[in-house]
Amino acid sequence: MSALFDLTGRVALVTGSSRGIGSSLARALADAGATVVLNGVNPERLKEAEAALAAAFPAGRIASIAFDVTDGEAAARSVAWIEENIGPLDILVNNAGIQHRVPMLDLDVADWERVISTDLTSAFLVGREAARHMIPRGRGKIINICSVQTDLARPTIAPYVAAKGGLRNLTRAMTAEWAASGLQVNGIAPGYIHTEMTQNLVDDEQFNSWILGRTPAHRWGTPQDLAGPVVWLASSGSDFVNGQTIFIDGGMTVVV
Repeated sequence: MSALFDLTGRVALVTGSSRGIGSSLARALADAGATVVLNGVNPERLKEAEAALAAAFPAGRIASIAFDVTDGEAAARSVAWIEENIGPLDILVNNAGIQHRVPMLDLDVADWERVISTDLTSAFLVGREAARHMIPRGRGKIINICSVQTDLARPTIAPYVAAKGGLRNLTRAMTAEWAASGLQVNGIAPGYIHTEMTQNLVDDEQFNSWILGRTPAHRWGTPQDLAGPVVWLASSGSDFVNGQTIFIDGGMTVVV
């Protein structure tokens, strides 16, 4: 049974993985045996993240490549570099994303487009380049990181809600076109996850109380809560799972 979830010998790219959830998912894949390529737009921060993760694994298991996931040409060059220098890309985790909190009546179109480009279009661009290499081999795993905002909405985050809703349907569209070629494309939708980037929300007594009351599990999620589902979707254990978005939210989206 353990062989179903063993990623030894597989190559994974995790976008937006120099910190936060992306960094935790990269470590989870490496713990399962994968060779992991980190990605970010800040070369210095990315190299620091690579060095920190590489210290925990044998030489050659961790690499990195800095590129802008919203740039189609950069995505094509970077995926080609991985194929040539690291090995055939088996797993892609589309994790890169940003947030922008402004009421819709005050939202600048440029900020709308920036969030949509980073949170949705990037998954199309990098996913398409990965698929160009995966399809001829007849295998590949693409995991899109959605959100509870895939299903829900809150004031002031309209572009994020639109992008994450679109990402679920992009996951379905990828499945419709690529499943017959041996690819499995799925998403996970994290709930509210306690990381260094959400610490200010955890420290907000009113918001923290709302999260605890709104979540049946009565706690925030942790990056570790996402590790098992991502490893499963990246592994042979999910070879007949396709087009699904799995909510990992302590039950938040199933209650009123």
